[in-house]
Amino acid sequence: MRLSSLTALSPLDGRYHAKVAPLRLHFSEFALIRYRVFIEIEWLIALSLEPAFLELPRFSDATCEQLRKLALTFLGSDAEAVKAIEARTNHDVKAVEYWLKERLSGNPEVAGNAEFFHFACTSEDINNLCHALMLRDSREQIMLPSLVRIFEKLRAMAHALADQPLLARTHGQPATPTTLGKEMANVAQRLQRQIQRLSRVALLGKINGAVGNYNAHLAAYPNFDWEAFATAFVEKLGLEFNPYTTQIEPHDSIAELLDAYAAVNTILIDLNRDVWGYMSLGYFSQKVIGDEVGSSTMPHKINPIDFENSEGNLGIANALLRHLSDKLPISRFQRDLTDSTVLRNLGVALGHSLLAYDSCHKGLNKLEANEARMQDDLNRNWEVLAEAIQTMMRRYGIANPYEQLKQLTRAKTGLTKEVLHDFIDQLAIPAEEKRRLLELQPATYTGLAATLARRI
Repeated sequence: MRLSSLTALSPLDGRYHAKVAPLRLHFSEFALIRYRVFIEIEWLIALSLEPAFLELPRFSDATCEQLRKLALTFLGSDAEAVKAIEARTNHDVKAVEYWLKERLSGNPEVAGNAEFFHFACTSEDINNLCHALMLRDSREQIMLPSLVRIFEKLRAMAHALADQPLLARTHGQPATPTTLGKEMANVAQRLQRQIQRLSRVALLGKINGAVGNYNAHLAAYPNFDWEAFATAFVEKLGLEFNPYTTQIEPHDSIAELLDAYAAVNTILIDLNRDVWGYMSLGYFSQKVIGDEVGSSTMPHKINPIDFENSEGNLGIANALLRHLSDKLPISRFQRDLTDSTVLRNLGVALGHSLLAYDSCHKGLNKLEANEARMQDDLNRNWEVLAEAIQTMMRRYGIANPYEQLKQLTRAKTGLTKEVLHDFIDQLAIPAEEKRRLLELQPATYTGLAATLARRI
């Protein structure tokens, strides 16, 4: 069976391939090989520019440009050539080294010093830097912009709906009113905080040899400051240098990043479920799109599929993210290979996250607030003002205010405005305060909700 979007085993490469296409530049097999080529070339150039390595002459500007261009213009056919070498060597990183030597054999500066490719490196020196760059670049170029887009939509909704009163529900029951804008602001603020956390996670890297001690480096050049050289190389890549490692960089920073993604995703699961609930209550409706079908048998239906799709993919993403963050920092002795196969799923976890972000944003853009439905619910629940009345009674020392309102509100079904006003009229409180309580309505009992919504 020919591999295509219809025959792909993973829905990310099948049904949803177009939506997650940007991540292929960072997490596909092709991308990993391209990043390896980049690191191998930058390491060779760094060595050539160091005067202490007398056996490796300084490369000309033209050769440095040719080397870097090779990484920048790396093609699918180049990756296939690397894979053909890997089929013989059964080693993916060594295949990149061999391909570079073959590909640059026509350049006498490089060909005469080809053994300085992968000099003193273990495969993990290359791989850990690749994975850190893959995660950093995808975060900056794809994931954060997608999350910021959701945040900005939520903030816009918070401002637009700041004054729209909403019957709150605690424990699923009618409760003190809020505004729809304030509820959007709550999520926007949570999301903003986690976006900031996600953006601040520093990714670490190392290039210190087989067990992290520069053994081979010092065997070849015992009087050279390899630690300073390695630090400068890693920091030039835009990563933070980790001076203490085994054969592998211990992946703690990757775990921190994945935990940050999982925290973002948990907030969005909460958002998806709440919006789904508000839609089921009729507080939100969806914009009608002409040819779309909601149900195969019920023509009237417009289902909240975007939020359901988002929630489902966030669940898959978090299962993977949490396994990755739990597993990656653990390695037997100086290394085992379990991290290698697990790391190949970074793109899968982020792919399901990205798909969820797109669905959530798409769903938010379809929403229309149903003011009449929200007002109707408020008008049918005058008992939510009991909190305000008993609190005023407490202020003026009236005995057992909570108990009196408890008896009043629980004794009747569908407590009316008139019953509450009769109760207020009998209270021994100042006339001005009594007037304020009589003017209060469920739709106006929203505290600072509108102000808070506009502040986000």
